[in-house]
Amino acid sequence: MKPPNALPHKTDNGNVVVTTHLYDGKKSLPLDIELYQHGDSLPEGKEDPEFKKKPTLALELIDKSLNRGYRPGIVLIDSSYGNNTSFLKNLEERKLKYIGGIALNRNILFKDKSGKTEAIRIDEYAQWICSEEFKEIQIPGEKPRTVWVAIISVEISKLEGQRKIAIVMSAPVFEEAEDIDERPCGGFLR
Repeated sequence: MKPPNALPHKTDNGNVVVTTHLYDGKKSLPLDIELYQHGDSLPEGKEDPEFKKKPTLALELIDKSLNRGYRPGIVLIDSSYGNNTSFLKNLEERKLKYIGGIALNRNILFKDKSGKTEAIRIDEYAQWICSEEFKEIQIPGEKPRTVWVAIISVEISKLEGQRKIAIVMSAPVFEEAEDIDERPCGGFLR
């Protein structure tokens, strides 16, 4: 099997776990699992020595895999991790590639016509993208669907350097889209 490729968390019956998996492109084999305990479930709350935030647990599991000699081809993360600048910096310090969601209200940086750097929310920026930049993609599955994707290079606030993000919409133009999503494309690869 290939090195670990996933680090999602899952909620089931009110419990949250952080996991690592080996994934060969078809099958997933769980490697490690840690229960996330909410602060209010511990005697001293968030001050309890047992309390750890999900990103802390995730980094511990990643380090456990790295110490075993498993080097992930890519780390898959959801938006709760994708919006955590500290977590992303930790992945980059470990020279790990990652891909995951980020919030529509996350600021990206761009240079205006005068060369001044401006911040704008991703969902606001999506309105400026020409419809020609969106490519139609067919997503197969039980319920196949069509989405339109624009991949852009941007700087993300609080992170250094360029990242590629994919803005995914349910229609070819912003005004018609009922659903807008954004996913870092290529793991914020530079």
